[in-house]
Amino acid sequence: MAGPLAVLLAMGHPAWTLYGSFGAFTGIYSRYEPTRLRFRRQSLIGLILTICVSVGALVAQTAATWPAGPAEALRLVVPALLAAGCATVVTARGLRPGGALFPLFAVGAVSTAPPSASVATAALVAGLSAAWCVLLGLAGHYLGERHPDADVPDAPRVRPAQLAGEFARYAVAALVAGLLGSMTGLMSPYWAQVAAVVPLSAVRRDAQIERGLHRVIGTAAGVVVTAFLLSFPAQPWQLAVWVVLLQFLTEMSVLRNYALSLLFVTPMALLMVQLGHPLPVVPLLQARVIETVVGVAVALAVVLAGGAWSRWRRRRTAGPDTVA
Repeated sequence: MAGPLAVLLAMGHPAWTLYGSFGAFTGIYSRYEPTRLRFRRQSLIGLILTICVSVGALVAQTAATWPAGPAEALRLVVPALLAAGCATVVTARGLRPGGALFPLFAVGAVSTAPPSASVATAALVAGLSAAWCVLLGLAGHYLGERHPDADVPDAPRVRPAQLAGEFARYAVAALVAGLLGSMTGLMSPYWAQVAAVVPLSAVRRDAQIERGLHRVIGTAAGVVVTAFLLSFPAQPWQLAVWVVLLQFLTEMSVLRNYALSLLFVTPMALLMVQLGHPLPVVPLLQARVIETVVGVAVALAVVLAGGAWSRWRRRRTAGPDTVA
């Protein structure tokens, strides 16, 4: 994260840091995996994130020329469908972390921010940032991160019907959450979409519900941290330093306790937005909390509905005699 942000700030393009930051999320994937496997998987997710940033930039430029209603619909539908597609690819290829958090965050944030560069420039910045992270992953091979004996499962064999179900879950959750977030009149409905897809990446339904509750509690606490950090006047380079430090703290804590990691995830995400597209602080923090609650409520509804549907199908398959 530090490399791309430092280069872009030195070039005098703080607004472009939004593109570079999302490309740098490539480094989050495929930790503790053998070098060749890490290279392949990070290259794939780097391409996916670059596409998401490019699509977001295209949506931002297109929406700027459309009436308010169609433009808002475009900003809701495209991220939802792209997130569903990315989640399906991530599931099929066995990428970790799973789900569509980072792709949806990328396309949602970039499509909502005012266009600050051409689509080609946004793609170039995100692509170079992703390539930088892939190279760092290769360099780790020579710095003691070979992990030759890592127990890495093969990509799961997922039936087409399961992939279709995965696509539908993410699409419905993101679309409904985005629509409800838009109806609140707050500034960033894509945050509701992000909150709606996060719990779906967990494997079991109880874990999905737990992650949703953690998302609400951790986000509320993270907003307090963000309010403290934004209470001081700060230059872009100072915000960039905070973003880098917060990402490191996120990586150190996310595998241990998800709610705790949101103390760092929330301010990191909001400072990234402030760095690329400054917004009024109080409405920003209020919107984050409310839209997170909306998104998690939608996610829990999708999870519970999915559980009810599965139970109904099992009873129907078993037949009355078996059930009796």
